[in-house]
Amino acid sequence: MQNSIRITNDLFYVGASDRKLALFENIYPIPRGVSYNSYLLMDEKTVLFDTTDASVSGQFFENVGAVLGQRKLNYIVVHHMEPDHAATLQDLLLRHPEATVVTTAKAAQMIEQFFGQKPAALQLVKEGETLGTGNHTLCFTMAPMVHWPEVMMTYDTTAKTLFSADAFGTFGALSGNLFADEVNFEAEWLNDARRYYINIVGKYGIQVQNVLKKAAALDIQMICPLHGPVWRENLGFFIGKHDTWSKYEPEDKGVVIIYGSIYGHTEAAALRLGTLLGERGVKGIKAYDASHTHASKLVAECFRASHIVFASSTYNNGLFTPIESLLLDLKAHAWQKRSVALIENGSWAPQSGKLMRAELEQMKDITIVGETLSLKSSMQPLQEKQLANLADQIVQSL
Repeated sequence: MQNSIRITNDLFYVGASDRKLALFENIYPIPRGVSYNSYLLMDEKTVLFDTTDASVSGQFFENVGAVLGQRKLNYIVVHHMEPDHAATLQDLLLRHPEATVVTTAKAAQMIEQFFGQKPAALQLVKEGETLGTGNHTLCFTMAPMVHWPEVMMTYDTTAKTLFSADAFGTFGALSGNLFADEVNFEAEWLNDARRYYINIVGKYGIQVQNVLKKAAALDIQMICPLHGPVWRENLGFFIGKHDTWSKYEPEDKGVVIIYGSIYGHTEAAALRLGTLLGERGVKGIKAYDASHTHASKLVAECFRASHIVFASSTYNNGLFTPIESLLLDLKAHAWQKRSVALIENGSWAPQSGKLMRAELEQMKDITIVGETLSLKSSMQPLQEKQLANLADQIVQSL
């Protein structure tokens, strides 16, 4: 059964959602599923913007067929060649050999890499070039490394719509409401949007800033991303979030405590610090066990908050591995501009504080708050004052 959605008089959503996939890119847990968005413009010339992942190919082809009816497919615009958006391209061309693929030179090379040959009808476009489809004029803009090198976006100058590829996307399956203004986005979707951006695109803040500068020069009335809801209202809110994230600036002034604890003693100290911060008026404190919280959530939380406490046991004279992995992940995502407090533990030779500091020193603009609180096996009553002092210093730095 076809399940397309009319967006405007001549633009249709023909994508589909997958609620069965457990790990996006075989890394990131997606308990709410994910949508693979594709859009079909029914102008004098018909234009399909991207295809979908193979997992939803049946629904995708039904949607395209229902909207096209007896009409031919004139153009397929390929913004991004990652298989979750292009796996069905070859099948689509077999069904519609009359279609011309419109894309970048780099994407055309990737088409050949994935499918063994380039499309028979191929139109390569560069920055600022346009394509007239009748009532609409499509203008192409390059967005390299957001988040692959071949990525481009399309701005419909007539409808003032930006087809934004993976930019402005989010995890989460669609349930009937296509538009962001039809759901409680901030309460139900923002955490997934942040986790999606930070983990998928977060490393490329400079490139995202370049795209945002291009977008600022356009009169954008609607954003059609490749994952998640379509934006037609309050665009400034979501664009502003991406501006903050891509500048590596804290989204919230607050404290996140992340601990790696073997037998619970490091955890106890970390949670006691949280209580002391709460008693001092700090609101919205979040605490996470690094052994039981997926790294993608921890990375997103470290990007969200201004102040992070890392508490780690020493393990085989090194860092407790979940904390070590998290710090490496943060470094890989160019995490910066944060204030950090440290708690270490070790029964015979506490080393984790020194090792955490060494990793943090390789990141930009990381301010260490206070002295590292060093525990041997467990926190002793006399160390309560040290922990209270650390809480005071964190509050002061807030």
